[in-house]
Amino acid sequence: MSRVSLEGKVAVVTGAARGVGELLARKLSARGVKVALVGLEPDGLKQVSGRLHSDSDHWHADVTDHEAMAQVAAEVKERFGRVDIVVANAGVATGGPFADSDPESWRRVIEVNLIGSAVTARAFLPLLTQSRGYLLQIASLAAITPAPMMTAYCASKSGVEAYAHSLRAEVGHRGVKVGVGYLSWTDTDMVRGADQDDVMRELRQRLPWPSNKTYPLGPAVDRLVAGIERRSSHVYGQWWLRGMQGVRGYLPAVIGTVGQREMRRFADRLTGMGTGLVGAGGAADEQQRTTLRK
Repeated sequence: MSRVSLEGKVAVVTGAARGVGELLARKLSARGVKVALVGLEPDGLKQVSGRLHSDSDHWHADVTDHEAMAQVAAEVKERFGRVDIVVANAGVATGGPFADSDPESWRRVIEVNLIGSAVTARAFLPLLTQSRGYLLQIASLAAITPAPMMTAYCASKSGVEAYAHSLRAEVGHRGVKVGVGYLSWTDTDMVRGADQDDVMRELRQRLPWPSNKTYPLGPAVDRLVAGIERRSSHVYGQWWLRGMQGVRGYLPAVIGTVGQREMRRFADRLTGMGTGLVGAGGAADEQQRTTLRK
């Protein structure tokens, strides 16, 4: 598939203060893309914006807020004149047994990862239609295979995968392309935050190869950039994820059997596990909600 030059394009990246979003913004900027950064950490976004090579700006907004994201879209249009690329990357996670999970944190994972992605697309689709642009929805290995102790995250990422595939069929005749980006465990604050819990770390390390490894961020984001250049329907941050698509129908049964065995192994260590959002991004989200409640 041929690549499209990104020079002079305008891209919106959500969850851009750190991790995948931050590095993606930098790599797009290095290719001459004007980048609009969106997220909940204004100081971090300002710092990222200051390090970019090309013209950029940043917006502090909660991706689950319809009015706020509509305002961001209007301001991005006013600032840059157009939008060619939107990367719905903002996401949070929580881990641990579902029965002991914090209902508010569990719901927030669905709200940010699934509802927030839809709110982002709703806000920017008119601009993408005008430019015949490209929307990249960041999903996960969790969309392909279920995993114990990750019920909210797996549900949210399965949801965004299905939603994006449906949306592609709706908007393709308007010239808008929609892609789904799949990432395995990648070296980000979110994954490092999850690994702070001994049970979650050990459970992940017991997964079959190659899904038991943490992969470097740089090569994964390079693959996302290449997918954006090709306006690809499927983008794989790690090479082996493409092969998982062919066997995904068998995975629930396999994970069900193996997962039960591992949960029995860890049963006496599950009491007292953390139930909140993980990583620095999760802390920023919780701080934002605490501030709004005051």
